Amino acid sequence: MPSLQVRELPVNIYHRLQKRAKAEHRSLAQEAVVTLARGMETAVSHKDRRRKLLQTIAEQTCFVGKKMASVDPVQLVREDRER
Repeated sequence: MPSLQVRELPVNIYHRLQKRAKAEHRSLAQEAVVTLARGMETAVSHKDRRRKLLQTIAEQTCFVGKKMASVDPVQLVREDRER
């Protein structure tokens, strides 16, 4: 995972970040990542990523009525091996 070093960080920002980290029971680095992600409107939450993944799977899955169409796993493995 990449790392980031911030130089010449204003003291007031450092103290505010430190205060928020303590209030949220996070390390200073974790709080910085969360704050940056929020500012860039990017989700870092595992729950959010899982929710998006499940939504993508649901959209790509073939449904017949309210039940998922049956898929033969053996056939899928054979197709994959033949590639």
